[in-house]
Amino acid sequence: MRHEFVAGEIYAMAGGTPEHAALAAAVLRLLGNQLPAGCRAYTSDLRVRVVASDVTTYPDGTIICGKVTRATDDPMAATNPIVVIAVTSPSTEAHDRGAKLDVYKTLPSLKEILIVSHREPLISAHRPNSDGTWETFEAQARGATVDVPSVGAQLALDDVYRDFEPE
Repeated sequence: MRHEFVAGEIYAMAGGTPEHAALAAAVLRLLGNQLPAGCRAYTSDLRVRVVASDVTTYPDGTIICGKVTRATDDPMAATNPIVVIAVTSPSTEAHDRGAKLDVYKTLPSLKEILIVSHREPLISAHRPNSDGTWETFEAQARGATVDVPSVGAQLALDDVYRDFEPE
């Protein structure tokens, strides 16, 4: 079982459903196939340390360009993702779109956070503006795409949600 660490407290993480795993795999496959040289996609096995928030977590996917920077207090955790991918679930959706989103926003390296809905074809892309504020772009309609400019990629909702059955 995986655990998240928040300010020294340990929280157990439940395993995902087959639908959850399929959505995460689809996003990683589709993005991974478009990544430029020097960038790699990582599964939920990669632990991410958010030093500013004192949180260690396992996103559903991450993208890191260049060498992985490891946390000084946890050499198994990366601190420099440029893209974080979170697939929601019935029990985590509010947290993923609220407190956890705010935690990820404190990662200095982060260029994008993609939140993939478990309920319906919907991907929310969160990006920082030059003034430090964050903007949200949503793709929900059939045929819609989500740009991931930090790695020069695009996600077509129809591809991500192909054969999708809501939880």
